[in-house]
Amino acid sequence: MNVIIKPIVTEKMTKVAEKLNRVGFIVDRSANKIEIKKAVESMYGVKVTKVNTLNHPGKRKARYTKAGFIEGRTSAVKKAMVTLAQGDTIDFYSNI
Repeated sequence: MNVIIKPIVTEKMTKVAEKLNRVGFIVDRSANKIEIKKAVESMYGVKVTKVNTLNHPGKRKARYTKAGFIEGRTSAVKKAMVTLAQGDTIDFYSNI
């Protein structure tokens, strides 16, 4: 089971990482905090002190086009905010 889907790399998360030593990930919806902690520690070789999760529900979207009224839904995701131990960092930009 692949627990971590992708890291959240935005301006807001970069500021939080610099200030609070916290990184964000999009994770599998069925993963719990213990699985997320083990996956981050094994994948990046860092010590995790705290994991906070949040479920972001999908939203209904609708728009009018030439073809008519189109409606759909965005997918629901689970996010994990992982606090790293003092002195540990994860560099997402190293292989760009």
